[in-house]
Amino acid sequence: MAANYDLIVIGAGILGAATAWQYLQHYPGQRVLVLEKEPAPAAHQTGRNSGVIHAGVYYPPGSLKARYCRMGLEATVGFCRAQNLPVEQCGKLIVATDDAEAGRLEALLERCRQNGLSPEFLGAAELKKTEPSIRGVGAMLVRETGIADYSAITRRMLELASLAGASICYRAPVTALEEREGGVRVVTGERQYLSERLVNCAGLMADRLIRLQGLSTDFQIVPFRGEYYQLPARYNGLVRHLIYPVPDPALPFLGVHLTRMIDGSVTVGPNAVLAMAREGYGWREFNFKDMAEMMGYPGFWSLGRRYWRTGLKECRDSLFRTGYLKAVQKYCPQIQLQDLLPYRSGVRAQAVSRKGELLHDFKFVQTDRTLHLGNAPSPAATSAIPIAQAVVERLGK
Repeated sequence: MAANYDLIVIGAGILGAATAWQYLQHYPGQRVLVLEKEPAPAAHQTGRNSGVIHAGVYYPPGSLKARYCRMGLEATVGFCRAQNLPVEQCGKLIVATDDAEAGRLEALLERCRQNGLSPEFLGAAELKKTEPSIRGVGAMLVRETGIADYSAITRRMLELASLAGASICYRAPVTALEEREGGVRVVTGERQYLSERLVNCAGLMADRLIRLQGLSTDFQIVPFRGEYYQLPARYNGLVRHLIYPVPDPALPFLGVHLTRMIDGSVTVGPNAVLAMAREGYGWREFNFKDMAEMMGYPGFWSLGRRYWRTGLKECRDSLFRTGYLKAVQKYCPQIQLQDLLPYRSGVRAQAVSRKGELLHDFKFVQTDRTLHLGNAPSPAATSAIPIAQAVVERLGK
């Protein structure tokens, strides 16, 4: 059976864009199609994240997260500089505000070294000298961490893929997906496409496409909304680095932090609130199908029993800014309630096993002709180029 395309990529976020671009770098002249259900690229996780280029501080040595992040840091910075896109390696300070956090900071220092980084420890006096607005008993400086505009990176990757011959189709939600002998059939509304291979980079909808193909999974996406605030413009010079708290090792989220954005502004966030829709960016956004699917999943209830106290606290801090403010005032006391201005939120696609375990590493689901990125957690944006290279390598095999 002759296929219309050699490769179809579902999703025009940064992972889909990087995959299409990298595939045509390795196989010039191939017929590639990118399908995106939204009217523009980077509409969800890619366009709603913090813009941080992570260095690989937190991830277990030897994990795909650690390896891809370290490679992705260099690749992302190099791509931005080569393409004249905004990028800055401003560095990150992880601040300990008490003795318990200082103890966890020691473990993070060792993990950084194991992941090939060169962290520096700052005492309280050095911290105050480095960042006069920040308070703490000590901090770890990771100079490699940076900031960028991932939406701009995605658009540029798609431009490069298009110049290499790729076709990009927007407003094209996939409604049927079938692997046949000799190819893959994809339906979007009234249109049908045939391809030799297919890669699923659909992010929040990735597990649904896996099941749409008729494959079984041992995980499901549970959406968590991350809410941010923006500080007034007079605070644009408040910090010179990214300011992070020492994370709770029992949770997959990094805590409320101060982020210098590439446009010069400073944001505060995010929290982690269970979303009532996979693409639900506010409390009023509710999707019955999404909620019914989530409520019917055993892993969701197991997760809830494990983290219900944390979940309630996150909900309370979302509804009442005073709790949110308390988290940031631990290390930056001059920020006041009126300084927390509205800003966009994002939704994180968190894969959860049937036992209620949070999947922390990347997860691929592969058949003879399809490759699904079932779980692509942070730092997926940082790691997009090496992930795409790994996908292309798997397709080649």
